[in-house]
Amino acid sequence: MRGFRYYDLLVAGMVAVLLCSNLIGPGKVGTLHLPLIGAVSFGAGNLFFPIGYIFGDVLTEVYGYARARRAIWAGFGAMLFATLMAAIVVGIEPSPDEPWNATLQPALEIVFGNTWRIVAASILGYWVGDFINSYVMAKMKLWTKGRYLWTRTIGSTICGQGADSLLFYPIAFYGIWSGEALIAVVIFNFLMKVAVEVLFTPVTYFVVGRLKRAEDVDTYDLDTDFTPFSLADSGIRRHLKHDDPGAR
Repeated sequence: MRGFRYYDLLVAGMVAVLLCSNLIGPGKVGTLHLPLIGAVSFGAGNLFFPIGYIFGDVLTEVYGYARARRAIWAGFGAMLFATLMAAIVVGIEPSPDEPWNATLQPALEIVFGNTWRIVAASILGYWVGDFINSYVMAKMKLWTKGRYLWTRTIGSTICGQGADSLLFYPIAFYGIWSGEALIAVVIFNFLMKVAVEVLFTPVTYFVVGRLKRAEDVDTYDLDTDFTPFSLADSGIRRHLKHDDPGAR
């Protein structure tokens, strides 16, 4: 497996978006006023979380499922560490010698003191959703013979984000929210995440095309073992091309 110039940077970007979306985003619930629908509330992190799926699409399209799988596990490990660190920081008794701790501690508990249900739902939703997204992306590339990139990015996002939303919200809030509210939130947040993917499609085309030319690689997962429980790079057949078949 030869080295790549930009793979590590993409993995770092994907992990950064994932951590920020799960640590900073949940700290605020925003309201969006939509025509005919009215005010709709949503977690602010949902505006940025889909960008992580775009990173996953680019990694799978250019470098293949096995390399994207390594990135997903890197994000999973980062989330576990961030969750542990947040629990320890919130749980440490604040020093009485620092007067600002009286206001800081309650704020930390609100922003980072998530319940075990929310933590479990977030980690499970990410893990399942990202692997489904990457798997569908790789399989659709074989079905479409590398053409119609937009069908793969949007189709894989629909599957991955759908799984993520169906896992996260029921696990985190079932029995706390009413059934009607839970269904409404799942549908709205799913549609919003897919809409972000659609809006970013031209950017995805541009980045994928530039990366394929810069790395001189276009990966088709013809012989890949699609198990998520591996970090192996073997089983990938690479076709080196200077054009961008996904842009046709």
